[in-house]
Amino acid sequence: MSILTVPTQPYTDQVPGTSGLRKRVGTFRQPNYIENFVQALLDTAAQQSGGPLALVLGGDGRYLNREAIAVVLQMAAANGVRRVVVGRDGILSTPAASHLIRKRELSGGIILSASHNPGGPEGDFGIKYNIGNGGPAPEAFTAAVAARAAAITQYRRTELEPVPLDRLGETRLGELTVEVVDPVADWASLMESLFDFDGMRDLFRQGFRMRFDAMHAVTGPYAREVFERRLGASPGSVVNAEPSPDFGGGHPDPNLAHAESLVRELFGPDAPDLGAASDGDGDRNMILGRGTFVTPSDSLAVLAANAGLAPGYSWGLAGIARSMPTSSAADRVAERLGITCYETPTGWKFFGNLMDAGRVTLCGEESFGTGSNHIREKDGLWAVLFWLNILARRRISVAQLVQEHWQEYGRNYYARHDYEGIPVEAARGVMDHLRWQLTSLAGRRAGEREVKGADEFVYVDPVDQSFSSGQGLRVLFHDGSRIVARQSGTGTVGATLRLYFEAVETDPDRLNLNPREVLAPLMSLAGDVMELSARTGMTAPTVET
Repeated sequence: MSILTVPTQPYTDQVPGTSGLRKRVGTFRQPNYIENFVQALLDTAAQQSGGPLALVLGGDGRYLNREAIAVVLQMAAANGVRRVVVGRDGILSTPAASHLIRKRELSGGIILSASHNPGGPEGDFGIKYNIGNGGPAPEAFTAAVAARAAAITQYRRTELEPVPLDRLGETRLGELTVEVVDPVADWASLMESLFDFDGMRDLFRQGFRMRFDAMHAVTGPYAREVFERRLGASPGSVVNAEPSPDFGGGHPDPNLAHAESLVRELFGPDAPDLGAASDGDGDRNMILGRGTFVTPSDSLAVLAANAGLAPGYSWGLAGIARSMPTSSAADRVAERLGITCYETPTGWKFFGNLMDAGRVTLCGEESFGTGSNHIREKDGLWAVLFWLNILARRRISVAQLVQEHWQEYGRNYYARHDYEGIPVEAARGVMDHLRWQLTSLAGRRAGEREVKGADEFVYVDPVDQSFSSGQGLRVLFHDGSRIVARQSGTGTVGATLRLYFEAVETDPDRLNLNPREVLAPLMSLAGDVMELSARTGMTAPTVET
């Protein structure tokens, strides 16, 4: 096997964000672009591992997935990697990849996905690295990768016979062993160890109906195996189940805007009992009941309050963690349970430290991500199974479960407004203008609510004392309500501004008001204070959830 050393130019734009490197497909198709980043990844991982690497490799099936897998295998063989575990047909959800890394005790994994971003030749592609605990690489690792990508002038690659990704088993490529595995089996067995599959089977036998929209993304094979084959949901309960390079021409983001047909069905005349969807790489989820949308913040709180009903969590919770923009609904559950609820920056790697230290069991982000310490990633189908488990034990509807929760813990009215594709300078100007006003906002009013103060969120990790700043701006009200503004790093064109509005209500007679009317004063105050329309030219958000 001959190893080729290929000259390349440094790429200074290869700076991984919170979810790895994401760019337009056209950017990745530049000569040597994928190779440059993969070499930087392998160099950094090898340096930190201290020995030959053993990796998981797979992706969500989007455009470039197969091509990128071939490149990674050729470069792995040339760089002394000893084993690569690949999902059959190159398919592997992010949660399943995390589980395989942990179960096999591997060095880490290369996951090919741009998560919930669109796919296809004109869409997005992404590469990220997960470390040996199964979770996203920390900032020190991604910074080292970026520095390496901006400095290297050559990469190592070897020409290989194509690996038959459609057949399970091992292939030897010199010193490298490539093992093609069933992408679903190990993850599905893990789910059976956590949840009451017998109880859920009985629920379906009693006529319970669900609809799961895989959005032509990675979770289709997983959902069919678990919901239809193992649990007995009616054939056709899983729709859009075939992974597609362009996600069937859709946008694989499980929210009210992009899963429109599912939402329409759940709010229609013959709605099933439960509706759910997941995203491109399978780590996000949306939960719906008949005529009911469950916000991700409420979902985390409901799961925490009912966790003891699932066998894998019957012993209790060590703690809960939520990202800062996520509503404080879970905080009140944690207080009732006598455990800590940690508030972290956005990004699952912050939860990983807490889980590795045994401080938390459940974690959640408002951006439709929920998970637990069973892996070190959020897990969309895990969340759906948790809801099914609770419904099987409680034998009430999604709407009843949410109503009972609000009666007991109060309600956090909540909304997120995304302003996408804003020029970077305009987005920065909005944030700078709000930052400049933080000290003068105390005493301002939004309807009946009075501002207590405002600040910029900083985080000191309680495990390793690492410090993270610039994580978002907060306007805090005396009753616990909030306005949060942050600039997101998950887009590939321009900048995305996210505004979050949260109004806390504990009066039992005020739990079923119109959310838009409740939150309108907060939205009005934010628009005035941030000069949003004047600075961005946008009169309405791109997406409301």
